[in-house]
Order: sequence, then structure tokens, then C-alpha cells
Amino acid sequence: MANVDNLGAVVEPAILGHFVDRQLPFLMEVANRTEADKKGGHLAQRPDGQLILRESAQCLPDPKDKAAFQDISRHKYFNTNNLWLNLPALRQVMAAQNNILGLPMIRNSKTVDPRDGNSTPVYQLETAMGSAIAVFEGAGAIRVPRTRFAPVKTNNDLLAVRSDAYLLTEDYHVIPNPNRTHDKLTVDLDPDYYHLIDDMEARFPQGVPSLIECEEFNVKGDVKFGEKVKLIGRVNLVNPTEQQKTIEDRAVLEGTVKL
Repeated sequence: MANVDNLGAVVEPAILGHFVDRQLPFLMEVANRTEADKKGGHLAQRPDGQLILRESAQCLPDPKDKAAFQDISRHKYFNTNNLWLNLPALRQVMAAQNNILGLPMIRNSKTVDPRDGNSTPVYQLETAMGSAIAVFEGAGAIRVPRTRFAPVKTNNDLLAVRSDAYLLTEDYHVIPNPNRTHDKLTVDLDPDYYHLIDDMEARFPQGVPSLIECEEFNVKGDVKFGEKVKLIGRVNLVNPTEQQKTIEDRAVLEGTVKL
């Protein structure tokens, strides 16, 4: 089982073999947490050794608890939501619990129209399938390479995967470009101007900048990008005004740039 938006989630026979050899009831693929993953659910362990999944919605109101949750040196592994289920084990657990797994309820604030932040506010109630790891005694986790986690949940993710930092293979797998000069890529676009897909695409009318040599790309303010822009290393673009600023065609950007 995997999220439909995870472009790196493909069947891997080696993981299936591990799952079968260990006779596990449930297996979660986890990966090393980075700053880009700090808000996602992380793997944890109860004193009795049982693995569990902890989501941000389960944090206490205390800001210290939220800060601890996002501490990637403390909680090192996050849930990719690539999950392997032993169906006979699932049937046994369901039969023992009156067909209710009893997963924690998560409440997310949304609007009826995701493209319109002023539309009717609603609550989305959901459960995280990954939290079922706490239900299966003896459930396991396996650390996988980053290539198995290429999600597109936000416009930050979409911009990265559209860039030359990723490649589409002949068998339609999205993988990190092996020619990248950095291990990771962090994209953070100002949500006031790039949160909605139409707004983001209007600011990249000539296509996504080259990110193959980029490690970090941050934009604060309203910025529009020209054709064949290239970013190198850590790039921070700051437009402190309310007027949209434009990056010229074929510009090469590096470091902090105030527009």
C-alpha cells in the first residue's frame, strides 16, 4: 500500500523478500528525516518495544512539544507511507477487534474549495493507515533510500519534481537526478503567493528553474521567474514590497538576493 502521490513507491522484490523471511504482520518503510520532512509523522517506540507512528496532530498545545516533534536529530525516521500488510494477520486482528482497528482520529482544518481560502471552512476527519503499526504485535520497519519517497503533496514538492533535479526513467519511475551535486533539495515558496496551483504556475510561465545544482530554494514575497533561470547552492529570494518582481531570462542566482 502506498500514497498515490508518492512517485517513488514501486514494488521492490527485495523488500517483499525481507517481509516474508521475517514473517512480519506489518512493515513500514521509513527514511531519514530532513528539514523538509519535519512536519510529517515519525516512527517512535513504546517502552515495551512496540513500534508506533506519531503524527503532528497528536502533539500537545505546548510549543515545546511541537518543537520536539520536529527535532530531526531526536526523531530520525519518518513514515513514507509505503506499507506492507500480511493479509492473514490483518484478518486475525480484525476478527479479534470486532472489525475495528481503532486507529487514532486526526482532525484537519480545510475549506470546501481548496482553491479558495475564503470558502466554507470544514473539518476533515481521517485516520492514518501507518498508525496501524501499533496494532500489530511484532510489526517492523525498514529504512529505505530516499528514491522510494518522491511525494507531491504541496507546490513545493511539485516544483521540485518538475525540475531537472528529478528524472523520469523509461519504466516511468521518478528518481533523483544522479548528476545532482547535493544529496537533498529543500523548496520553500511563500504560501501567500504560491500556495494555490494557479498562482504558482502564473509565476513560472516559462517553466521551472534549473535546480540540479541547488540545495535550498526559498522565496519570500511575490516573485515571477523568466525562462531558463538557474539556481546554485542555497538561494534565498526576498521581495519585501507588495509589488511583483521579475527574475530575468537565463539569470543565474546564488546566495541571498534582495529584489
